Amino acid sequence: MNRLPRALLSRLRQGRFAALPRTAAVLALGAGLLAAPAHAGNQKEEALGDSVRVALSNAIHDARPPKPSFSNPSERLRFEQWLGEMSERLKRKLPDAQSRIEFLETAWYEARRAGLDPGLVLGLIQVESAYRKYAVSIVGARGYMQVMPFWTNVIGDSDRRKLFNMQTNLRYGCAILRMYLDMEGGNLYLALGRYNGSRGRPEYPNAVLAAWNNWKHAASAVAAR
Repeated sequence: MNRLPRALLSRLRQGRFAALPRTAAVLALGAGLLAAPAHAGNQKEEALGDSVRVALSNAIHDARPPKPSFSNPSERLRFEQWLGEMSERLKRKLPDAQSRIEFLETAWYEARRAGLDPGLVLGLIQVESAYRKYAVSIVGARGYMQVMPFWTNVIGDSDRRKLFNMQTNLRYGCAILRMYLDMEGGNLYLALGRYNGSRGRPEYPNAVLAAWNNWKHAASAVAAR
């Protein structure tokens, strides 16, 4: 499995994602606030160090298709169980079976590649676009993960149309969320706020964390390489 470049991971990452959800959830739920309707993504353009920008660019431009591999049969079995369960849950949103399986396989691959829980990514997509491939927000964010077009200039080839490509959109979204998570020292609550352009406000992080509960599954922790 192709992971994000070491330059990005070594500069940004302070710990694997698996150690973060429980702390983040406590921070969010402990606020005692109900999740209000969330608005689609509005990431802010920020000054990035050259090494971070180059690493993100390299990650985005890895054109190899998602080909997960497994170190043993039990890992493959757990992934297949996850895929079957998530496919059943997603039927109403994505009724075409082939498209739904392709979407889930890609979401799983890109999430794990970025060191994220696939269930978190699915929850974020639920809040951001309600699984609409061609969703466009009032601020111009595009696709499943509502990626702002300026990112194609910062780390891409300036072709905004590619944000409607499934794998491209998921790769951008996962890489950007991973970067925000590392920028916030592993604080998922703040990273989600930054992803939405509402850092410090509870509505969006709480909405995503609540949606994440709809997509949790023991097999989501399956390790891939």
